[in-house]
Amino acid sequence: MSEERGRIMLAIARAAICSRFGKLFTCDESAPWLYEPGACFVTLTTGEELRGCIGSLEAYRPLLQDLKLNALAAAFRDPRFPPLGEGELESVRVEVSLLSPLVPLVFRDEAEALAQLRPGIDGALLEFQRNRGTFLPQVWEQLPLPEQFFSHLKMKAGLSPTFWDEDVHLYRYSVDKYRE
Repeated sequence: MSEERGRIMLAIARAAICSRFGKLFTCDESAPWLYEPGACFVTLTTGEELRGCIGSLEAYRPLLQDLKLNALAAAFRDPRFPPLGEGELESVRVEVSLLSPLVPLVFRDEAEALAQLRPGIDGALLEFQRNRGTFLPQVWEQLPLPEQFFSHLKMKAGLSPTFWDEDVHLYRYSVDKYRE
């Protein structure tokens, strides 16, 4: 069932992107679970290089809508990249990460927070006042040490890599990942 869900979600994401170029890509949107609330990230790669990644951390709309809108945003509105060109359709690969609910972590200091992160398993969301950053579990592949992962997460949130404050909030989540 899980692999079937993955094939359906990948096809929907690809179809949403193709539709922007007036190209048809067949997908099945009839599964009832697509109409339940869900949160996902859509990641686009060319070869091993990131080409776009946008997603939702919490399920606040039907998964089908979240999937389509995040696919379009990853392709055309990720501020780190120019919009996807029609000529890139053949070479770009789609990955969908279906997120579990966020789990708040309770800790007294940074060392205790780090000890609760499970390398290779957890995605993490860091919040401090108006600063916010997240890494999907896949980021552990590039940043395998918890200290390294956490310092880069702080930088992504717009904070210093050595920043710490008792008012930092940290959440973890897992994903079911599917890739073309």
